[in-house]
Amino acid sequence: MGDLNKEIIEIAREAIRLEIKGRNFFRLAAEVTQSDLGKKMFEKLANDEIEHLKVFGEMFTEATGGVEWKQFVRGEEKETSAIIEGLKERMSGAGKEKGAGDLEAIRIGMELERKAIDFFSGLASASISSEAKEIAEKIREQEEGHYDLLQAQYDSVHNSGFWFDVAEFRLDGEY
Repeated sequence: MGDLNKEIIEIAREAIRLEIKGRNFFRLAAEVTQSDLGKKMFEKLANDEIEHLKVFGEMFTEATGGVEWKQFVRGEEKETSAIIEGLKERMSGAGKEKGAGDLEAIRIGMELERKAIDFFSGLASASISSEAKEIAEKIREQEEGHYDLLQAQYDSVHNSGFWFDVAEFRLDGEY
């Protein structure tokens, strides 16, 4: 197996790990979020992660010459995640104020997406092949879309930033 395949396999493995953790978190967030709209958003993000898993799994299978990616996924899913357990505590400990857990879930989701963006940006920079770089950049772009969705939701719930796609403020200082 050449260096290129090893690199693609490692990208796919890391992507699969991140997608599994993301999916698990977004499912958890959907369960604990009080807002119906928040639940729908987190469920959509969890479903997106499942679709990403399929894409990365196919990439993994192709790069390994037929090793079934679902075996890798099952192994990753069996492991208990200290990260997810810690996130549960953060959401439940966010306070008794109505919606505080929802905001914390959004903040945590943004943190997870930011870490994924940073990871794949670094991977793209360090990649030895144009194919591996392209894959890492494509994954980063998808994670940026999730981050932007969460940011928009946070701004809406927190009553800051944009509302109904109209800025509440102007960057040039005019009101």
